[in-house]
Amino acid sequence: MPTHPDFEALYRDVIPSVVSVYVGGRRRPGGAGSAFVYDDRHLVTNEHVSRLADAEDAGRVELRFADGSWRVGEVVGADAYTDLAVVAVDDLPGDAAALPLATENPAPGRSVAALGNPLGLDGSISAGIVSGANRSLPTSNGFAIPDVVQTDAPINPGNSGGPLVGFAAGKFDTDGDDVGDGDATGSAYEVVGVNRAKQGDNIGFAVSPVIANRILPVLVADGHYRHSYLRARTLDVTPTVAEANDLDAPHGVLVVDAAGSDGDEGFLHGCRGTADYRGTEIPVGGDVLVAIEGNPVRTHEELMRYLITETRPGEPVAVGIVREGDPLTLVVELDERPAVDRDDRTDRDGGSRIPVE
Repeated sequence: MPTHPDFEALYRDVIPSVVSVYVGGRRRPGGAGSAFVYDDRHLVTNEHVSRLADAEDAGRVELRFADGSWRVGEVVGADAYTDLAVVAVDDLPGDAAALPLATENPAPGRSVAALGNPLGLDGSISAGIVSGANRSLPTSNGFAIPDVVQTDAPINPGNSGGPLVGFAAGKFDTDGDDVGDGDATGSAYEVVGVNRAKQGDNIGFAVSPVIANRILPVLVADGHYRHSYLRARTLDVTPTVAEANDLDAPHGVLVVDAAGSDGDEGFLHGCRGTADYRGTEIPVGGDVLVAIEGNPVRTHEELMRYLITETRPGEPVAVGIVREGDPLTLVVELDERPAVDRDDRTDRDGGSRIPVE
């Protein structure tokens, strides 16, 4: 008999904790989005969903639960850089239990289900697999969210903020039979991503649990998250970038530009200009960042992931670079990333948008 995950059981057990979110009393195709129960008083959704509430009704959202009951919630924390937000709500329905967040990111090939309110259709489920990991997803503010989970489970307008759910390790992992005790909470399921966006046919994205576990407790406690800021815009060192910069090998990330004085040894040095290399303008002459606190940096996704998950503003960090062929270590004090300016598209620390083949 072929093995398969038991999505009927998953839906039955998880859907009471999945919430449809509406803003300004509107019930329209797509709604405002979705959410899920995080603890006994808070829901998780996307920042871009909560932003609609801030714009229209001072953070007030209307919430419809799977049992048909309504609640009114208030957005009490939001982070534009990771597109996460929390909503406070009193008197949750009795069967709306908190869904545990996975402690690690899911591996490609894992069976998952996206639950939520796509196109205004309350209580919907779509299923698929994790298609990829460690993706970088640009946001409307010019920043790129690192460590994003890619899935082929259909994600449509209105799914935003809902959970991407997988079977907890040791539970229902073959043909739907209970074969273990689940995660540390005893749940057979865990949230492996916060649904965010559809990018094309069979391609959807979710904020990873590693990022969510770092951001959400701070949003609940403080209402905002202070992001570390290296004040640099970087470009992955591909073979083409390496050749244009006379580097021995494609390794690390090129500092395209950086705040501070290029004449000071304590600052990262940005590129001096560009060169036409094989028909493409390539930045040249900047530092190549290869490590942070002894951890290798191969892509700007790795750099961003480390800054978000391992550092705080004001901390000094040791940054390994290659400058004009010589290896150096700089000690850089991290700034706090400025609040999002919707008119400022500069993407420092988040990777360059310069096209390189």
